[in-house]
Amino acid sequence: MEKIIEVNGIHKTYVKRKTKEKVTAVNDISFDVHRGEVLGLLGPNGAGKTSTIKMICGLLQSDQGSILINGLDIQKKRLKALRHISAVLEGNRNLYWRLTVRENLEYFAGNRGLSRKEVHAQVDKLLGQFHLKEKENELVNGLSRGMQQKLAIAVALLANTDVILLDEPTLGLDVEISYELREILKTVVKEEDRTIIISSHDMPVVQELCDRTIIINKGTVVVDENVENSLRFFETRAYSIKLGEPLSREQEKRLFRKFPLCNYKKQQKQTIVEVNLDRSEDIYELIDIFKEVETIIDSIDRTSIDFEQVFMQIVKGESIYEMA
Repeated sequence: MEKIIEVNGIHKTYVKRKTKEKVTAVNDISFDVHRGEVLGLLGPNGAGKTSTIKMICGLLQSDQGSILINGLDIQKKRLKALRHISAVLEGNRNLYWRLTVRENLEYFAGNRGLSRKEVHAQVDKLLGQFHLKEKENELVNGLSRGMQQKLAIAVALLANTDVILLDEPTLGLDVEISYELREILKTVVKEEDRTIIISSHDMPVVQELCDRTIIINKGTVVVDENVENSLRFFETRAYSIKLGEPLSREQEKRLFRKFPLCNYKKQQKQTIVEVNLDRSEDIYELIDIFKEVETIIDSIDRTSIDFEQVFMQIVKGESIYEMA
């Protein structure tokens, strides 16, 4: 596949103001983004993800390495490179508060050299697609947070850049608006032949929209993998065990000591233990806990797992490649 973004060995070090201590936020990160794919760029707080995003957008300059956007080095040909990318960054919604919804779309299109006449049909389409038609003549500062976020993404789409970067697109939104925005983005992904990079802690967004994920932890890339492959790998270690009787108190203590994140349900006729094993061989220790007082096992089934569980496993320090 054709590469639209190439990140090659970038580094970023900060100096703490008070102590003058050097802190490495990004340490030799490299990855490619392919034209037309939806990429999830993930990482826990402090992992170096935000610094990486800012370097891709030209807001930070890397200490070492290079970033190419459509073949253009962002440090050597910054303005030309940035013409190929638009971004909606967390806390910075690229909007003018004292303009209306429609005026914002037309204004930012004008910044890209497009006339009102040229974008009229596309503006109407976006207003309908993002459910903003009824609000088109309202000032942005009177809109809800969800409406503002939808407009910011519509503005980014109207720029017609090759790459759109969405940083935490559903952050702070209520459940209903978050779901609505997710459905809108699904439609955009299907209809738009553009590359989209999504940075999010909202794992349903990642699981439903992204083709591939890059997970950054402690300043380095720990996973660069297809979403389906990641889920498939972890699914092999997610189990639901149905027991014919409850565990003893000692068994419960041993279970939670070894598997603190397991789900233990006592029901009238059955007891269920749901567990995601860190290592495949942990299944033997789990069976030993049941065997301790010869607890009856009715069934052992592999269960589905969502991407949030995958993400949590990885940021605990486990690489898919190390575990395979």
